[in-house]
Amino acid sequence: MSCSGQNGSECPVHTLTLLSRNPAFSLQYSIPPAHLNSFLYPSTPDWEPPSFSQAAQFRVGAIFILFLFAACSNTALLTSVWCGRGRRLASHLRPLMLSLASADLMMTFVVMPLDAVWNVTVQWYGGDALCRLLCFLKLFAMHASAFILVVISLDRQHAILHPLDALSAHRRNRCMLLLAWTLSLLLATPQLFIFRTIRVDQANFTQCVSHGSFSHRWQETVYNMFHFVTLYVVPLLVMSCCYSRILLHIHQQHLRDKAGESQLRRSGTDIIPKARMKTLKMSVVIVLSFVVCWTPYYLLGIWYWFQPDMLRVTPEYIHHVLFVFGNLNTCCDPIIYGFYTPSFRADLAACCRWSKDSSSPLSLNRLSTRQGPHSGEHELQSHYNQASKD
Repeated sequence: MSCSGQNGSECPVHTLTLLSRNPAFSLQYSIPPAHLNSFLYPSTPDWEPPSFSQAAQFRVGAIFILFLFAACSNTALLTSVWCGRGRRLASHLRPLMLSLASADLMMTFVVMPLDAVWNVTVQWYGGDALCRLLCFLKLFAMHASAFILVVISLDRQHAILHPLDALSAHRRNRCMLLLAWTLSLLLATPQLFIFRTIRVDQANFTQCVSHGSFSHRWQETVYNMFHFVTLYVVPLLVMSCCYSRILLHIHQQHLRDKAGESQLRRSGTDIIPKARMKTLKMSVVIVLSFVVCWTPYYLLGIWYWFQPDMLRVTPEYIHHVLFVFGNLNTCCDPIIYGFYTPSFRADLAACCRWSKDSSSPLSLNRLSTRQGPHSGEHELQSHYNQASKD
């Protein structure tokens, strides 16, 4: 469809030039650039479509590497928790890890390929329906990933502050996960109506944007900030509150022990069971990886929303590097989980041994015998017994 403004003027080609320098920049926030609905720049008849720059080539190469690693590692994590040794995790922890791996896989198979292909093609060739659908799926995956981290934080807070209420943990976590996925779905739904394809006829250029969806620039800024709050600010505040309360509780317990109020004098590391402490450390590191990886890119987005001209004064490679660094978070979760969970490492080792010995039927029989449900691996069984108490 052709592009026309509110006053019947043609869509400013210069704004599409800025967008095409980094076509997925705004979509990472699920929001169009603020200047797409402003007509500050006149059309230029000698405008030429942008090209696939070297900075974008680096971005695509890096995203491809992250895609391969994230797809393999998160699939392995999902398989381990679903049908491997990880299924012996505590009943209320298992849905959390399954949801986290599923959200990371959505980010891997929706966000990364879309970003890479869009940077290669520069303009949009997928049609209007696919434009709306992929923008919706991208925001849905991002919200789900953030909200599931919030659910994990709330679960850890309840487990530490109310250790005797473990019986209701499974039902409580299922309700919170259902709420997280439902909210993600609802918050992403506007993308189906806001994004669309527009075309500049004189340049034979098509882009997937939100031009014409907002009558005033302030409306688009409000939409931008709303999703920034729901994607980053609110999850960060809730997670910070949860872990602050946990640290305060551990500190108070330690002071009581030192004051002799506890009959059994225990050290600070023994205030809570070791298995629960290990799960707490794992969730803290997962949350920290989310904050460290995405904070620079979100700060860049805030600057961009209030000063759209920043695209012309900041080097293009900065946008690409920060986006790649943010997507690194998808690869961190299975690494962190594997570091704190022997069952996941054991499943990976078993998979490697299976692929190595698969050509030998005798070796495969021996391997299956070792991996049977009564294998008697003392260290792993001890871990499962501890985890089941959490």
